[in-house]
Amino acid sequence: MSDRPYKVTPVFDEVTLPKALRAAHNTKAGVWGVIRVLDGALHYFVAGKAEKGLLLTPDRPGLIEPEQVHRVEPHGSMRMQVEFYDHLPILHD
Repeated sequence: MSDRPYKVTPVFDEVTLPKALRAAHNTKAGVWGVIRVLDGALHYFVAGKAEKGLLLTPDRPGLIEPEQVHRVEPHGSMRMQVEFYDHLPILHD
């Protein structure tokens, strides 16, 4: 099993972050995601979890479990991308 993602999104900033990622959505069965903040910060909300969400930073990536309903919101100026895996990824740089 490779520790590399099978797909990576383009880099988005607070202006180019798609509306679809800002709205509630989910990954497919068997698909794990890792939200990597490259600069700045991003709010990560998971349905059914803490109302205020998590503040993701370059040192704090966000794990998306398969079929987990979630959304993100920029926290000021930021750059981020999402990595996709077919297994539970290791969260490191």
